[in-house]
Amino acid sequence: MAIRVNDFMCGMFAAINIRLIDFKLEFGRIWDGDYSRVILADEISPDGCRLWDMATGEKLDKDRFRRDLGGEEEAYQEVARRLGLLQDDGTPGEVLDLSAHRKLRGSRTEKPKK
Repeated sequence: MAIRVNDFMCGMFAAINIRLIDFKLEFGRIWDGDYSRVILADEISPDGCRLWDMATGEKLDKDRFRRDLGGEEEAYQEVARRLGLLQDDGTPGEVLDLSAHRKLRGSRTEKPKK
């Protein structure tokens, strides 16, 4: 599971010119009847990742705080802007409504009824 998460996140960040250096994941276990399932039980944020700008090498993560570089808020906002979660004027971007997205996607992929 961790390799799949890594592949997805590397691609997602590479698409917005950010290099994913490393990240942490926490897993949990839930019981489903007699069976246990392993689940991903963590947030994905600049607090739990090391993210560097691909062109400049600028740190866009918690290392800014750890190394006393300053500009943590601006770096986090830059990551959010690139991900489309924050607009250039600082207002929230469009947040994906997963339920609506799945319904829309399902309606596009369903075969026409005969």
